[in-house]
Amino acid sequence: MTRREGFERLEKEILGEKAAALGRAGEKLEDALAITAELGHALDRETDPARRTTLLAEYEAARRRAASARLMLLIQREAIGLRHHRTVDQKFPEPPRRA
Repeated sequence: MTRREGFERLEKEILGEKAAALGRAGEKLEDALAITAELGHALDRETDPARRTTLLAEYEAARRRAASARLMLLIQREAIGLRHHRTVDQKFPEPPRRA
């Protein structure tokens, strides 16, 4: 193997790792948003005030985890040169605060 071939192979491996990291960040965000949505639905159905308080705290914690996962996805995108995040904004909107 020539030095050039070795470099090209390494470059291809690095690109693959970047893509895999981006995919993992997207999956983590999808999972966090799904959990947040489930808690939001449970909160909508709950009528017991004590249970609503507990669910609201769980929802807010899940919402913060989703926001963190979204930030990690944006950072991964920036790291590979994707500077515009309109697609992320459309596909993964930030869950609203609840009262």
